[in-house]
Amino acid sequence: MPRARKPPKSAEKLPKAERRQQILAVAREVFARRGYHQTTVDDIVAEAGVARGTFYLYFEDKRAVFSDLVDRFAQLLTMAIVRIDPADPSRTVNEQVLENIRRIIGTCLSERSLTKILFTDALGVDPAFDRKIHGFYETVVQLLTESLKDGQALGIVSHGEPRVLAYMTIGALKELLYQAVTLGLAEESAAVLTEQIHRFIAEGYLRTTKPLKRSRGAI
Repeated sequence: MPRARKPPKSAEKLPKAERRQQILAVAREVFARRGYHQTTVDDIVAEAGVARGTFYLYFEDKRAVFSDLVDRFAQLLTMAIVRIDPADPSRTVNEQVLENIRRIIGTCLSERSLTKILFTDALGVDPAFDRKIHGFYETVVQLLTESLKDGQALGIVSHGEPRVLAYMTIGALKELLYQAVTLGLAEESAAVLTEQIHRFIAEGYLRTTKPLKRSRGAI
């Protein structure tokens, strides 16, 4: 008598916390591939190998899953940004700026699906969700604005409206990351991307040290 095949992991009985994480992981890939508006709950449960009833034990609807994913990624990005401390005796301002850029790019390239979701589908879900996304960006803008004000007071950031400089920096970084994820650049490209963003800032408003030497090779 032939042995019964072991069911796929998605169909196995999992602890609640693991099942929820499994559904989130599958939904992340489906949203990134199909887009929020084209994705249905049926798409998610089919790929996760669970029943619709199981899905609704953990999430009210697809918006709830999407919201959870965006919240998680926003938290990852926020944690990657550390406010610059000009008084830090162990690292120069330039080194801290470079590390922030490296952490942001590294986070986005290691979480490509979430990056694509945040930059392509997060806006336009509904007014309440748009307010949440704008709130996230406002937090990042405010953090950078305060750092730029501190830098101006110390003479290491050029004159200009700090908030405008913050918008310009974040806008450039968002577009670069969107293109990097869309084009499928490898994580090995992080060093080159970090250098180019640092050069953009250093040759723009940062007055700390000379930009890094340009690396050979292309992305």
